[in-house]
Amino acid sequence: MTTWDSLYARRATRMRASEIRELLKLLDRPDVISFAGGIPDPALFPAEAFQKAYAEILSGPDAERALQYGVSEGSPRLRAWIVDHMSKLGVPCTPDNILVTSGSQQGLDYIGKLFLSEGDTALVQWPTYLGAVQAFNAYELNFDRLDPRTNRSPAEYRSQAEQKGGAVKFAYLSPDFANPTGLSLDLEERRRILSLAGDLSCAVIEDAPYESLRYDGEPVPALLSLDCAQNGGIENSRTLYCGSFSKSLSPGLRLGWICAASEVISRLVLIKQASDLNTPVLNQEAMARVAESEFETHTAKTNAVYKLRRDAMLAALERHLPEGVRWTRPEGGMFIWVELPAGTNASELLERSVETAKVAFVPGGAFHPDESGRNTLRLSFSCADDDKIEAGISRLGSLIAEIVTSGR
Repeated sequence: MTTWDSLYARRATRMRASEIRELLKLLDRPDVISFAGGIPDPALFPAEAFQKAYAEILSGPDAERALQYGVSEGSPRLRAWIVDHMSKLGVPCTPDNILVTSGSQQGLDYIGKLFLSEGDTALVQWPTYLGAVQAFNAYELNFDRLDPRTNRSPAEYRSQAEQKGGAVKFAYLSPDFANPTGLSLDLEERRRILSLAGDLSCAVIEDAPYESLRYDGEPVPALLSLDCAQNGGIENSRTLYCGSFSKSLSPGLRLGWICAASEVISRLVLIKQASDLNTPVLNQEAMARVAESEFETHTAKTNAVYKLRRDAMLAALERHLPEGVRWTRPEGGMFIWVELPAGTNASELLERSVETAKVAFVPGGAFHPDESGRNTLRLSFSCADDDKIEAGISRLGSLIAEIVTSGR
């Protein structure tokens, strides 16, 4: 019998199952109200627009090309739309600055493969997106804590990285409505990140899948936009922007992109060629057509729905959570971050919540590279209507109050 463990690469020991992906299975349980999955509401997908786009492609002269292999960089039509979209975000660029990926998650994996050597350090927020930790973990790196509000000195970051046998290669963050906290960086915090990266001569990875999901407040310039303005254009920038269609139009088509200096894109294209050759052309062609005709109106429609759900959840939290519990008040996105009293274990709370209150959420420890934050949890409001939000938060609040009061 083959002993597989002796054959696996060392990096395989760093791979862990996603708690979030496991929790998505709860969505199939009709008796459980789930605030766990950070996913868009499928009832809001522009299904008719996609149906029309696929029919148009497959019944017309583009059918053969759409069903064939494509260039690794991505469909010219889709890249042209992305160039226009990035220009609206204050990032003048060309198709040479764009790589289409199979979801922005693939983009994070490629970035890890391109930049990280064993022993290197990535600076990440605490907590941070679990998928990024998973993507980078395979490259045998170290994580160091990035706090845009109270950054340590560049010398301290550099020294810590050297002591661990490598260098600081990039700062990774989601500046808009971050997963899991829902929080955004203000203008000064964004400038501080770019200044730190300049002092460390490292890259900045701007993960922006929720950028279009703003419900309140004024938009803040993208990090890449600030970088381009400061350094004379995208070719002199150190920021890689990771965009996605998953939260705006459809996650099922698995389409995202990286926008960066052309020299970096050319390296990432080589990784794409060795990985999966190209993202499916048919999906790219359909997305290009739907984005051209639907993006602005569709995001306005979905944002109106999500705003109401966010407001409903914030109001329910005010009504039902006991004293000593705190939570964020995001201006957009899909998440609210809850901090329970010190000593409360959100993982243990989840077990009781699913079995007794029939409510699911994501324990916050999953989002901390050092597995801290055990008294925190993430709630998603994107797929719950007002009745489910009221019922679920009421039940959860009663359970939390019981645990806080009893100390168990």
